[in-house]
Amino acid sequence: MPTPEKILLVHPLGYRADAAGKDITRLANIMPPLGLASLAAYMEQRSISSTIIDCFAQPDSDQAIRQFLLDQRPAFIGLSCTTSSFLDGVRIARLAKDTLPGIRAVFGGPHVSALKGRILEEFPEVDFTVVGEGEETLTELVQSRGEAPAGVKGLIYRDGADGPTVFTGYRPQGLELDTLPFPAYEKLAGFPDAYKLPIFNYPTVPNTSCISSRGCPYACSYCDRSVFRRSFRFNSADYLYAHLRYLNSRFGVRHINFYDDQFTFNRARVEAFADLMLSQPLGMTFNCAVRAEHIDADLVRRLKAAGCWMMSLGIESGDQELLAHHRQNPDLDLLAGRIRMIKAAGIRTKGLLMIGLPGETEQSIQRSMDYVFSLPVDDFNLAKFTPFPGSPLYERIREEGTFDEDWEKMDCMHFQFVTHGMTRERLEDLFQAFYRAHFKRAKVLLGYVAMLWRSPDSWLRFLASLPSFLRFTRTTTRFADKRLNDASAPRIMDSTK
Repeated sequence: MPTPEKILLVHPLGYRADAAGKDITRLANIMPPLGLASLAAYMEQRSISSTIIDCFAQPDSDQAIRQFLLDQRPAFIGLSCTTSSFLDGVRIARLAKDTLPGIRAVFGGPHVSALKGRILEEFPEVDFTVVGEGEETLTELVQSRGEAPAGVKGLIYRDGADGPTVFTGYRPQGLELDTLPFPAYEKLAGFPDAYKLPIFNYPTVPNTSCISSRGCPYACSYCDRSVFRRSFRFNSADYLYAHLRYLNSRFGVRHINFYDDQFTFNRARVEAFADLMLSQPLGMTFNCAVRAEHIDADLVRRLKAAGCWMMSLGIESGDQELLAHHRQNPDLDLLAGRIRMIKAAGIRTKGLLMIGLPGETEQSIQRSMDYVFSLPVDDFNLAKFTPFPGSPLYERIREEGTFDEDWEKMDCMHFQFVTHGMTRERLEDLFQAFYRAHFKRAKVLLGYVAMLWRSPDSWLRFLASLPSFLRFTRTTTRFADKRLNDASAPRIMDSTK
């Protein structure tokens, strides 16, 4: 029989393990599963034994999962899934049930929080789903051995083997984040060296990610808010400083990427954190993501002095009219001024953009290129718009264009949605043209040369992965090369300022 109050936590890969070594996007960024590490730490405090297997960091993990199940016989397997990794999670749940009959599969994450009862209705491998924040819900489920799910808030389960699904309702309030233990990083095999921030996004190693807040108060059309909804909670400056000190002293971490949606939304705690980093230096640097409305010159200077190395800003689109349909406070002039201000303070800048939003045209893509290339943006990430379950757009997305809801490809690397007036092939061409124009710009190339001394480890990783990078480049530019010189895109060919 499975052992009660013991759980295996799994982070699925999302695709075939034999393809992981050739996936340049994975090689460039392997982020620790902080959600699972937080769950493990919380449950350990309540005498629930947990083990984490991260298939993303260790792709060929099926045998390790089987062996653990046979040796330890946990009562539950918990899987945290995005949309693109969900079906791989279902496969792993099926493997677990074949290996250890009687084990119960619990799924959490944004995908299942958004789709709620549909998951149990369509996938018999799933026994429970956690909607929203997972620490208390999963702990109560395991402590009750799954026998009294009706009393566990934040849970969806089946009422009987073939009965209807039941949602027990949202938990009445979110956790006070300063009461939580630090994530159980020690349960992540190979931490921190097995995990890598994006190339050219850090100065030193070891490095890792950290989350210091939950939620976002904004309601942009493309963002999934199904887990934390529109709440916003954050760790205090004292907790945040202690967290970094722990990572530095326990694991030797020297650089942190704050993976918060809105790091500077609460100015007082960020100022207090900067003061602590200045008065009691840890010898660490950090990155953060900010919105233009929540920074100014004084705050940027203080963060620079405290160790801020790079700031990321969500630009999304350089077309004002398109942006106004999808984002709150769409002020491109304000955003441009803030980017210049960050750069002037000596902080590296990164722009986050999307291509293919509903209403996108060739002209709006050209405006995005012109806008981004007019700014001192050192690096940028261009995602392929994906209408995730839980986002406001998802409910009406088929009115806006054609949508191929293939969950495994809904990873911001495929055009599963094509807006009216465009084709998937043309979007792909323009996507490649955008990236290629960026890398042809002299100041961008000089910036990457400067990374030889600003981030030497990034260059070592880049050179080590060069064969994979070249394969990726040849594959993704094959279609673009056929059309880049046609008459329909003359401006895009000239965007190399």
